[in-house]
Amino acid sequence: MLPKLATQWRMPRARRWIWWLITIGAISVGYAGWQHVRVAGAVVSASQHPSQSPAPIHVAPVERTDFPVVLNGLGTVQATNTVTVRSRVDGQIEKVGFEEGQMVREGDLLVQIDPAPFQATLNQAIAKLAQDQASLTNGKQDLERTTILSRQGNATQQLLDQRTANVASLTAQVQADQAAIDSARVQLAYTTIKSPLTGRAGFRLVDPGNIVHANDQTGILTITQLQPISVVFTAPEQQLPAINDALASGPLKVTAYSSDGKRRLGEGTLKLLDNQVDPASGTIRLKASFDNPDNALWPGLSVTTRLLVRTLKDVVVVPDAAVQRGPNGLYAYVVTPASSAELRDIKVGQIEGGLALVEQGLSPGERIVTSGHYRVQPGGSVQVLDGQQRRTTAQKVE
Repeated sequence: MLPKLATQWRMPRARRWIWWLITIGAISVGYAGWQHVRVAGAVVSASQHPSQSPAPIHVAPVERTDFPVVLNGLGTVQATNTVTVRSRVDGQIEKVGFEEGQMVREGDLLVQIDPAPFQATLNQAIAKLAQDQASLTNGKQDLERTTILSRQGNATQQLLDQRTANVASLTAQVQADQAAIDSARVQLAYTTIKSPLTGRAGFRLVDPGNIVHANDQTGILTITQLQPISVVFTAPEQQLPAINDALASGPLKVTAYSSDGKRRLGEGTLKLLDNQVDPASGTIRLKASFDNPDNALWPGLSVTTRLLVRTLKDVVVVPDAAVQRGPNGLYAYVVTPASSAELRDIKVGQIEGGLALVEQGLSPGERIVTSGHYRVQPGGSVQVLDGQQRRTTAQKVE
């Protein structure tokens, strides 16, 4: 009887321990959830109430100065003159007087073709002329004697006519001989090939000992003039009236840069405005000439161009880094005397060379934020960092 009662007592106490464990687990889970909610609430509260410390910024002054109106474009460098040198006679090359890639001057010897056959032809023509001149002299003497005899009645009219015709024929033959001499001299001169212009020689396409022909299409070499050199570029058709108006006042300056726009390659003058607009692209072609003293511009090179159309005098400008874009348009932060940020809606014209032309919204002398915008709040306090004036000046000079 006693063992049975002990068993009945132990079973309820085991169930009580199980319930205690379940209760403790539920309390632990509830406490962990409460802690998570408390931490999340603290984060939300911190995000809704950020620190009120001043935002660090850089500033630049709003200035009044001259602003260049520039048209940017893409162009290709073209040689002012390119010549493929070819032989005008058939013959064997005796001498090549240039090196590949060297600068050659107008009149420099390029190639010497064997002149012996052409000199022989010239000598033969000279000898033929001498022979026909002797015959002409004799014919003139016969005609003179026959003329005298005909007046005396001792020579027939037929003989006089024959000798007159003979003199005319010999005279024509002498003229033909002189023409043959001139032609032979020209052919002989063609054996010495000289540079027709000053420029850079390309690849040499022949070697000494080669036979060249007048009808060869490959040529001997190509010479490209590098100084001066041209750049052909395009501009939108909408800018045509402005370019024409500017040209009426004088030559326009064109500056060439590398294709990435970082390196300045040269400065030239607009020489040609094409006589028609390309209807397919809506652009017009222009050509500028560059002195190219350092050979920075090379035929076939792709460049970016900046055409200075006009310069606006005494206008309001700011660094382009100060201009921000928002849902209502462009704006900038103005730093007030109380070191707070004032959001100002602005109207901007052209942006060029790191500067923006301000048409409305800012006045000269005001200070505007150029960096640190992400920390600035309208009406919030700001802290101006040192060094901003130096960066603004450097940006303006570039």
